[in-house]
Amino acid sequence: MPPYSEQSYTPPAAMPDYLIRHATLRQLQVFEAIVRLGSFTRAAEELFLTQPTVSMQVKKLADSLGLPLFEHVGRNVRPTEAGLELYQSCRKVFETLANLEMKVADLKGIRRGRLRLGVITTAKYFAPEVLGEFCKQFPGIEVALKVSNRDRIIERINASEDDLYIMGQAPADQLNVEAFPFAPNPLVVMAPRDHPLVGQKNIPLSRIAQEPFILREPGSGIRDTTLKVFDEIGMRPSVRMELGSNEAIKHAIVGGLGLSVLSLHTLTLEGPDGPVAILDVENFPILRQWYIVLPKSKELSLVAEAFLQFALDMEPRMRKHMESVWPNLAKHLKKTKASARQRNRKS
Repeated sequence: MPPYSEQSYTPPAAMPDYLIRHATLRQLQVFEAIVRLGSFTRAAEELFLTQPTVSMQVKKLADSLGLPLFEHVGRNVRPTEAGLELYQSCRKVFETLANLEMKVADLKGIRRGRLRLGVITTAKYFAPEVLGEFCKQFPGIEVALKVSNRDRIIERINASEDDLYIMGQAPADQLNVEAFPFAPNPLVVMAPRDHPLVGQKNIPLSRIAQEPFILREPGSGIRDTTLKVFDEIGMRPSVRMELGSNEAIKHAIVGGLGLSVLSLHTLTLEGPDGPVAILDVENFPILRQWYIVLPKSKELSLVAEAFLQFALDMEPRMRKHMESVWPNLAKHLKKTKASARQRNRKS
């Protein structure tokens, strides 16, 4: 007797019969990698295939759909309208299959899967530590970490290239995202250890504006925040140079090229007694937060959900770690909490 009677038979959901017969998951994987990486060559390298094989797979997929998937712009390729539609569908298919793989692994009692994390440049000073702790708890998880500046991370959010993102400022004004604060990210004014302002109390910001200053590159969240603070007093810092690396800025500070504003996280290795000193400047530190960001419409994988909860649970430990790097931070955090309570009582 068949497992289903004629009366109880339920027809299958809509099935892409043509694509099932004429396209393969491997072809979709190759196509997705080309769009994501912007290059046939880079896709071939990532998938350990030859470039002719990659080209052949894409040609077969395009023939199956009956439409071109890429157009050449100079030496570069970009997806056609049909290619963009296919790319979005590919991402949904792969995310669904990745979730299935992880659910099956959970049923077997094994925590496996892959976490893709995009972080802004300054977060590279602590993100690997958080990931390391996470991987100790879930040793079967593979991790991919992409570090870039704020503008590039926003592009990655738009393209849904990662599972989660760590940012110093949630881009709620630009994107439809959810943001979860999970750790303090204080911005401080830094100077060389032998600078005459080191040790002075409550230095006016106008005095800092007279010093040679080093800024992060355009597109950096720290740069935008720093300029906003100076704008509030109607002044601009005396910019000597712009650099795209926190490490390069710290070396420039030590070399006497100027002062700068950076995240306290950049001093986690050398601590507050190293060659870079923290100045006591009015309106500083700027007590920002680190945020874990994800698009509101995104369905998180089991691994991404586990990491989100893990990171949120680490907040007290990360706050204590920051206070150990710079003990004065505890005083500023208490002052901020007291001010917040006072504002709440007034309201």
